[in-house]
Amino acid sequence: MKSTSSKPAKNSVGGVRSAGIVLLICFIIAVCLFNFVFGNPANFMNNDPNNHPLPGNMLGTIYKGGVIVPVLQTLFLTVLVLSVERWFAIRKANGSGNLTKFVRNVKDCLEKNDLEGARALCAKQRGSVANVVLSALETYSQVEKDETLNKEQSVAAIQKRLEEATALELPTLEQNLPVIATMTTLGTLVGLLGTVIGMIRAFAALANAGAPDSIALSTGISEALINTAFGIATGACAVISYNYYTSKIDKLTYSIDEVGFTIVSAYAVAHK
Repeated sequence: MKSTSSKPAKNSVGGVRSAGIVLLICFIIAVCLFNFVFGNPANFMNNDPNNHPLPGNMLGTIYKGGVIVPVLQTLFLTVLVLSVERWFAIRKANGSGNLTKFVRNVKDCLEKNDLEGARALCAKQRGSVANVVLSALETYSQVEKDETLNKEQSVAAIQKRLEEATALELPTLEQNLPVIATMTTLGTLVGLLGTVIGMIRAFAALANAGAPDSIALSTGISEALINTAFGIATGACAVISYNYYTSKIDKLTYSIDEVGFTIVSAYAVAHK
């Protein structure tokens, strides 16, 4: 039996390959923001970061959140950067036109046994779904010309090609999403850690003999509240981003399965 495999289509989805690099860059940015923006002496009374922030000065208040703040900022910035990166990658994977319309037009061409028309649509659309469809159509043409294959073998070859092409596209669509999913829990836990540290400092100030240290007390409370806020914000953004892009990928997967089933059915009908 002759080989019906074809050269896999070049993957259409780009994106950041290493989330670790993004994490490192975000950490450097977060440390710089913490020290030079939030910790700017102009944000504090008497230009001293050890004093209270100026009334209504949010930057100084954030600085009082302590050393956990840069860590939370790193996680928050990483979620934002990877979310934007996934937006561009999945937008590219959708192709240049409306995906639903593309799937409908390809199905119409297949019902008419117009393989060239379907190929033209794929060339125009581009993206992950178009790549998978084009690979399957190439195999369709090959098995159609191969007289050594019976109908069942031809259908199996098309189905195998669909699976191979889909397996090439899906991992890159899901790239960096596990990192975003991790930030969902990690951001909340780190925020909780900062909250606990802040409360420990606040209670330590209350436990001092004589009058409590008001600066230490307010610093501890600020640290607890700021870290809580950053932790919740990080976790919330990560959850929203992960669920949004997962739904987008599910839509792409459904489109691939829909067109793939149509290709196999069209071959079976045309070669009774």
